[in-house]
Amino acid sequence: MIELGSLTNPRAAQGFIDYLKSQGLTGQIRTEDGHTLVISVAPEDFHAVQPLWNEFAKNPNHERYQQASWQVGTTQSPLKYQGQSLNLVARFKALSWLNQGVSILSIVVYIAFLFGAFEPIYMALQFNPASPLTWLTPAVVHFSAMHIVFNLIWWVSLGDNIEKQCGKSSLIGLFLVTALISNWAQYLMVGPNFGGLSGVVYGLLGFCWIYSALNPKQPALVTTAIVGFMLVWLVLGFADVLFVGMANWAHLGGLVSGMAFAYTAQLFKTKSA
Repeated sequence: MIELGSLTNPRAAQGFIDYLKSQGLTGQIRTEDGHTLVISVAPEDFHAVQPLWNEFAKNPNHERYQQASWQVGTTQSPLKYQGQSLNLVARFKALSWLNQGVSILSIVVYIAFLFGAFEPIYMALQFNPASPLTWLTPAVVHFSAMHIVFNLIWWVSLGDNIEKQCGKSSLIGLFLVTALISNWAQYLMVGPNFGGLSGVVYGLLGFCWIYSALNPKQPALVTTAIVGFMLVWLVLGFADVLFVGMANWAHLGGLVSGMAFAYTAQLFKTKSA
């Protein structure tokens, strides 16, 4: 291994190693005194890694390194250091107003359901083709704890990745487009009795999948394994073999509209370049 340099921040060091991994390169951290961390790379990767190291040295706190840790599945360094925690509150505060707002509104609606206000709230938020606002509102309606937790985990993680790499306007556009199309698809194919953020989640998934395929030099927004899992889940929903009822047409409508959004964004990006 060839030494690149050293630093004393374990979180930053792990972020750089994870960033290398996301680029198909291999790095290694070692320490002899428990304080100074030495970064090394394989000899065959040295020339490719050296400019990345120089860029890292200028701004080791850039969000691309933390994002890389999320993508490769390493959010904490294996080295022990003070301050290790999930910091869930801080992470939530760091989300955009849209990401926070949709999450909070979904939670408030679900809690209101638990306290007996299901009928009036659901009647107000239920899809109604004559009321344009309700073309969006079913996205914040959830019927069980598992339903809301599953959807919000994907909404927060995928939405945050999209905002960091593609900008806040991309998430705003995606939410509006995928909510509209997924809700209309479910209404036209089944009827108005549905709810949940999963149509939008599948829209974000479709966007991340296609955007990453069209921009292979950028860090992937979602892993192939996650895409595969969600597609299998979609197929199982249509096969009606799961223990829960799902808004399958909303999922499909969201997925297709999210993919189309990514293609359209790429076309505008290419024309403006």
